Amino acid sequence: MSLSDNLLRIGVPSKGRLSELATDLLLQAGLTFRRQERALFARVSGIPADITFLRTDDIPTLCAEGAIDLGISGSDLVEEAGAQVDIRMKLGVGRCKLAICVPTSSPYQKPSDLGGKRVATSFPRTTERFLKQHNAPVHLVNLNGSVEIMISLGVADAIVDLVETGSTLAANQLRILELIGQYETVLIQSPNCRDIGTADRIVRRLEGVVIARDYSLLEYNLPREKLAAAEAVTPGFTSPTVTSLEDPEWCAVRAMVKSSEVIPIMEKLEQLGALAILEFSINNCRL
Repeated sequence: MSLSDNLLRIGVPSKGRLSELATDLLLQAGLTFRRQERALFARVSGIPADITFLRTDDIPTLCAEGAIDLGISGSDLVEEAGAQVDIRMKLGVGRCKLAICVPTSSPYQKPSDLGGKRVATSFPRTTERFLKQHNAPVHLVNLNGSVEIMISLGVADAIVDLVETGSTLAANQLRILELIGQYETVLIQSPNCRDIGTADRIVRRLEGVVIARDYSLLEYNLPREKLAAAEAVTPGFTSPTVTSLEDPEWCAVRAMVKSSEVIPIMEKLEQLGALAILEFSINNCRL
């Protein structure tokens, strides 16, 4: 089997954590495919599209060049590549920060203090562009892979790297001097997309999964006299679903709520006299 020029091509990271996230997201969105061992592409079942497995760093450039139509990559890599692509949607995963980091004992207090210093990074374009804005020309040491130890090795005075929890920085006695930007995994589209209709269909499917991950479904029983107050707490997407119970003085309410707000909402409902408050996960949706 070979790639078809008539089918939409979706670029997916071939390995690593982002590959797992992208694959799970596509499968949950109903884009079923089976990758053979070491295969570079797979045909999507039921949709005119091929999945192409690529180096994560190459996806923005290949999408800009039209070799693939859609791609899943980090917005940090899109910015670093300077790729002229359309960001169709944020995927809500792989969030990280790109930061300038220096030794905890260093005297540097702001980016301009790094003028003339050595800065190690795997994001040379983004770093140079940012430091130019702060009038800090530096000697860039372009590296691939871990850069946290470059200061200890005497290679650099500062580093620019992705930061998630900050534990790696602490372990290497580093601190954040300045935050360059915040990034996450995104779906990008080529300006020369060969099948806009199928691309839109895939985007809509992915939106259903991404939105669903941010919401939960709450269901509870409530004295009907408290319904107005409860609706203020759980207004739902357009309005909550209210069902009469056998006891006419009670009703059952069902509403979508932000997953991050479930616990305080439950507490408020309990104070209103709600009983049997249940939370259900939502796997997919159309809003």
